[in-house]
Amino acid sequence: MFEHLKLFCDSFLEAGLPGFDIAVYRKGESILRYIGGYSDLENRIKMNGKERYNIYSCSKPITCTAALKLYEKGMFSLEDKLSDYMPEFSDMTVKTENGIVKAQNPILIKHLFEMTAGFSYNTASPELLRCREETGGKCQTRETMKYLAKEPLLFEPGDRWEYSLCHDVLAAFVEVVSGEKFEDYVKKNIFDVLGMQNSTFMLPEEQIETISPQYKFENGKAVNVGKHIVAYKIGSEYASGGAGCISTADDYIRFLEGLRTGKLIKPDTLKRMITDRLTESQKRTYWLNGTHGYGLGVRTPKGDIHDFGWGGAANAYLAVDAENEISVYLGAHMLFSPTQGIRNMIFRYVYAELFDNSAFETIEKKLKELFNYNLTY
Repeated sequence: MFEHLKLFCDSFLEAGLPGFDIAVYRKGESILRYIGGYSDLENRIKMNGKERYNIYSCSKPITCTAALKLYEKGMFSLEDKLSDYMPEFSDMTVKTENGIVKAQNPILIKHLFEMTAGFSYNTASPELLRCREETGGKCQTRETMKYLAKEPLLFEPGDRWEYSLCHDVLAAFVEVVSGEKFEDYVKKNIFDVLGMQNSTFMLPEEQIETISPQYKFENGKAVNVGKHIVAYKIGSEYASGGAGCISTADDYIRFLEGLRTGKLIKPDTLKRMITDRLTESQKRTYWLNGTHGYGLGVRTPKGDIHDFGWGGAANAYLAVDAENEISVYLGAHMLFSPTQGIRNMIFRYVYAELFDNSAFETIEKKLKELFNYNLTY
């Protein structure tokens, strides 16, 4: 079973990925755990399934779930103005062809979830650099937003989709609404609830050695780049809702199952989360418009594509098919991975194995046509 998928994952190693850990659940039961390669290339330590990774943007669905738990309690509306909770966002400016002007529209809470608020993903912008300098490198999550709010937006809130610091702002919003630090709120309301003992948004520096070696693909080979989050952890006290979580494959599949089965949010809330919300104008700038929609922080099912989820900068990837009770997670730890663009085929393989064996030929034809990927059995 899953021989096509296993061969596909094995090909990742040939392409240059040091190692992978894939977990597939169906109806609450593990139906595949397949591990290959090395967690530590230098010391030739093989993957064992317990590796702790920087999961980068796979943090985003956790952050959005944390916020939706507060939404379920009636603590905010998606149509609320962000400035009602965080006053520094009251008087925003926008970059235009004619210079920087006053924003005409307010940032709404829904814009944070949808990546349509107008922020950029520049973690080295002038104001964020000033934040580092003035806080001695701490950049506490909530306080950092007071600096970010001084940066002009890229566009009027709601005008288009732009991958950005939206979910970092959402983490700070969770702090304001819950009255707790984001990392503490998530630990209490998600990680502890599901037994995710190896997951955190705020790892003490003395525990950095618990993280698996991290690599980037450079000049055709894997280069060790240390164990810290690259670029997205703005300061030592900054919990990045968009890219700051550290987790394991075991823990993350627990999160996906908890999300899928209603342990974290209600079925109606999950349905809202995984329903496409983008307008026609916003879809023009959305990366996955050809295959998926975008909901409250995740790609959403579209047509005959059944999964929702997202992926991380170091090649981690998640997919959930709520209708068919499937959860899939790929653990990996390589930035700029040569397999980043094809990891979405993992779910296609899982679906084909379970429901449509005739689809394998189509999947592999597409891999060959689009990526010159030729799998031989």
